[in-house]
Amino acid sequence: MCTQVHGTVPTPKGPSIMIQNLKIAVFLICLLPLARLVWLAPTAVNPVEFITHSTGTWALVGLLVTLAVSPLRQFTGRNELLKFRRMLGLFAFFYACLHFTTWFALDHFFDFGAMWHDVYKRPFITVGFSAFVLLIPLAVTSNDRMVRKLKRNWGRLHKLVYPIAILVVVHYWWLVKRDITEPAIYGAVLALLLLWRLDRWQKRRAASARQSKHAAATVSSPS
Repeated sequence: MCTQVHGTVPTPKGPSIMIQNLKIAVFLICLLPLARLVWLAPTAVNPVEFITHSTGTWALVGLLVTLAVSPLRQFTGRNELLKFRRMLGLFAFFYACLHFTTWFALDHFFDFGAMWHDVYKRPFITVGFSAFVLLIPLAVTSNDRMVRKLKRNWGRLHKLVYPIAILVVVHYWWLVKRDITEPAIYGAVLALLLLWRLDRWQKRRAASARQSKHAAATVSSPS
């Protein structure tokens, strides 16, 4: 005899569980540079330089990966990729914090005077410090409560990520004295990501203009 159970049919939990598992995997992957740092720094020839370079590189990589999420979503049609963007951005900020802390604590031994002298006198530090300061409000507002509170201003604020990424690439470019191959590669990747966004913006603007023109023609046409 069949017994029918009345009530609400449970919503399948498969996709949400898969996303949660992927988030855990991405979280662990983002911690790998830190594990590598802890493992290799003690045996490096210059541990402070190694830590500074490594954390700065991974902050930049994190920014570029975060900016790559939207193009990847469009090309693959996988909207769930957007669920990882916040985590990736916060990890970029995390490595930027380690980069700044290493410079301030191990290079300047918490000497504010020496720090400000470097910021004022050395252009590559000026742009790097500016990028870090601009990252702070983005990290602070990267939560659902601030999204609801700021509303449309949240999107405007987080567009700062574009000049921040440019400043970080410039910071790295000016830091390198001889072989600029690596910063040039990061700069090329950033240029492609920004050109993709510019192309999207132009297409949306053109579509909006066509829509407005069509609406105006509809209103002006005789009934």
